[in-house]
Amino acid sequence: MGIGGIGMSAIARLYLHKGIKVSGCDVKENSIMRELKNSGAHIFIGHNPAHLDTDIDTVVYSSAIRQDCPEFSCAIARAKSKGLKLLRRAEALAELMEGQAVITVAGSHGKTTTSSLVSFLLCEAGLSPTAAIGGVVHNFNTNSLAGAGKFFIAEADESDGSFLCYRPSYSIITNIDREHLDYYKDFSSEIEVFKKFINQTEKNGCVFACSDDKILFDLANTWEGRKIFFGLKESEGFYPRNIKINGLSSSFDCYCGKQFIGSFNLNLGGAHNISNALAVIALGVELNIKPDVILKALAGYQGAGRRLEVKFKDDNYIFIDDYAHHPTEIRATLAAARSVSGGRLVVIFQPHRYSRTKILMDEFAKSFSLADYLVLTDIYPASELPMEGVSGEILFEKIRLERNDKPIVFLQKEKIAGHILEILKPKDLVITLGAGDIVKVCDELAKNLQNTCTA
Repeated sequence: MGIGGIGMSAIARLYLHKGIKVSGCDVKENSIMRELKNSGAHIFIGHNPAHLDTDIDTVVYSSAIRQDCPEFSCAIARAKSKGLKLLRRAEALAELMEGQAVITVAGSHGKTTTSSLVSFLLCEAGLSPTAAIGGVVHNFNTNSLAGAGKFFIAEADESDGSFLCYRPSYSIITNIDREHLDYYKDFSSEIEVFKKFINQTEKNGCVFACSDDKILFDLANTWEGRKIFFGLKESEGFYPRNIKINGLSSSFDCYCGKQFIGSFNLNLGGAHNISNALAVIALGVELNIKPDVILKALAGYQGAGRRLEVKFKDDNYIFIDDYAHHPTEIRATLAAARSVSGGRLVVIFQPHRYSRTKILMDEFAKSFSLADYLVLTDIYPASELPMEGVSGEILFEKIRLERNDKPIVFLQKEKIAGHILEILKPKDLVITLGAGDIVKVCDELAKNLQNTCTA
């Protein structure tokens, strides 16, 4: 249930690879569901208890499925009366991991980039990993790998605490931020769950933690097993020197303490992505992967979908889409985008979830200082119902007060593309931000420019 989601679809693909019959449903058809159908899955549109009438022994459900969904309620009833197995997404993934050496990537930000880069590295090293990633990796053109090797790489989603289902051999944690507080209620509870997650690493395994994050650094130091730190600041762990960022690519020298590891080129811009890459280098060294293989992997990595993804580029304009939906992510992404073009930075932001917008309203208001021109639209609700006192218009007013007369407009989503085409100037970089469906606006703009160029 929720098979069209990026995490659920990865699990469905891994089941199919094992020869297991798979059916699934989601509210709207998308390209992922069409690909799964072509791979042999039976796909339904919408949620309906009748979907359970076929020969099913297990139901795997996304955290996005509302508890009052009739199909879900029916599944719960059948689980009690007929022994139907009911699994959360993470529980299903944990079952798939059994018998393998598990590498998890957790953290509030950077999970998809880091886990996909780990997956590509292990492929380049000939280790044939299995992987479940929260984004489509351009090197593979998919979000999952069904390898023959001993390693299983998983993006560990902390949003509902279900990542505690995993028992990793190697655990990378990128950072801990005030996120998913609709579930955790307060930051201290979130920190405590991350501590539990770190302590579930196998005793003979290794924890990789970012030393730039004071909270994470302190948590990792409570772990009694092997731990390796990485970060942008010089330390006894892995860190960079001679950083050079050239638009959407970068280079740096990597050191571990006083030891020179190598000079790396990365097809990603932004200091935050260098930090992600350091975690991958540290893991590679721990796994005894040859340095030239690590260098080749970082240079050859092509990124993941919706992570600073270039949708259109010519001599006049650049259109980029990014999944950033938290204030910290927005600031990091805009800093990376700012280095790409000397023209205006035109930002289109779709807030994601009423609860996140409510909890982080003030932080969002201060996150767009690098935007020269800002377009805001309605909140993408995901599975949430509207909340009183929370709306795109209210957030717009908060941000407007912080803008110091810099242009900002509020538009319905369907009107954004037309507005952008009216105000567009040569050398503009236009970036869409959000975890909802704002990517469709970027695709529409890119298609319009492509058609104009070929006319």
